Amino acid sequence: MRDFYDRATDFVMLESGTVPSDATVAEFFADCPPGSDLAASYKLGMFISGGALVAIADMAFGYPETDDAYIGLLLIDQNCRGMGLGRIFLDHLTAAARARNMTRLLIAVLDENTRGRAFWEREGFRLLQSIPDFKAGRKTHVVHRMWRQL
Repeated sequence: MRDFYDRATDFVMLESGTVPSDATVAEFFADCPPGSDLAASYKLGMFISGGALVAIADMAFGYPETDDAYIGLLLIDQNCRGMGLGRIFLDHLTAAARARNMTRLLIAVLDENTRGRAFWEREGFRLLQSIPDFKAGRKTHVVHRMWRQL
């Protein structure tokens, strides 16, 4: 999975100001929202023919409200962006949230990630709140929490 993060260095740099490391991979598997159960989170990979990992996603259930699903990360290999993989992955995550009777889908997007925010807006997500002073690695961000009804 480390090689995947190396192919998504641009996002890791945008988010944390550092290059990917083994700690970046470990954090993906250990991270979940405050008060959430890591064992109940949904950590997925998308593979193309030939077995290459081209996208990862992380979703928690019951955060911030009990009937919410929260996408903590949806990351596409920078060489595969613009191919519709984000929408395919989002459709899968949406189906998983509906299967668990969630009523809202939430995400947080960094203010600097204009391309990511445009994707979420195209997919029907709307701004819920902006959160200043979010720290990630060496960087401090404004984060926009967005939501969509399921």
